Amino acid sequence: MIYNLYLKTVILLIEIRKKSIIPIYIAAAVWLIYCCFFPLYRTVHFVLLIALSLASYLISAKLIPDKIEYVEKPEEPVSTGDEQIDALYNEGREAVAEMRRLKDSIKEPEIQEKIGRIIDVTVKIFDDLLSDPSDYSKIKRFSSYYLPTTLKLLNSYEHLSAQGIDGENISTSLEKISGILDAATAAYEKLLDSLFAKQALDIETDITVMESMLKREGLSGNDF
Repeated sequence: MIYNLYLKTVILLIEIRKKSIIPIYIAAAVWLIYCCFFPLYRTVHFVLLIALSLASYLISAKLIPDKIEYVEKPEEPVSTGDEQIDALYNEGREAVAEMRRLKDSIKEPEIQEKIGRIIDVTVKIFDDLLSDPSDYSKIKRFSSYYLPTTLKLLNSYEHLSAQGIDGENISTSLEKISGILDAATAAYEKLLDSLFAKQALDIETDITVMESMLKREGLSGNDF
C-alpha cells in the first residue's frame, strides 16, 4: 500500500496484480499444433497433450510478469464526533479533490500553478478546522461561497479551453478567469492568516509573561 497525505487523511493505493492472458493463448497454441501434426487416437495421446499444454502454461506464466495496477481505496469520511465539523471538513475534502481533477485536466502551466496554490491554501484552511473548531463559522462562510464560486469558474475555464479556438469571447473569458484566480488566492491567504489571530495573541501573551518572569528573576537583558 502507498500512503499520501491529503487533508490530514491517508489515501490508500491498493496493489492489484492481474495475470497475463498470454499463457492461455500459448497453451491453446500447443493444442492446435499438436492436433495438426500428431494423432489423437489413444488415451495416452490426450494425456501427453494435456501434459504439454499444462507445462507450456506454467512455464510461460512464470516468464511473463503480472500486470500491476494501483487502485485508490475509497476513503472513510472523517469523524471527529462533531457532525458539523465532520460535514464541513468532508465538504472541503471533496472540493480539493475536484480542484485536483481540474488542475490535471487544464493544460496551461500558468493556470495549473495558480490552481495548485489555491489547493495548498485550501488544504491548510480545512486542516485548521480540525485543530481549532472555533474557526467553524469563518470556514463555513468560505466553504459556502468562495469555494463553490472558485470551482464554478475553474469548470468554466476547463470547458472553454477545451474548445480549441481563440475566439474573442472565449479568450476574454479565459483571461478574466485567470485574473480572478490571483484575487481568489490573495483572499484565501488572507483568510488563512486570520485563522491564526487567536494563536498569535496567545503567543504574544506567553512572550509578555516570559519577559515579566525574566525581569522579576533578574535574568533579562544583560543579567544572563
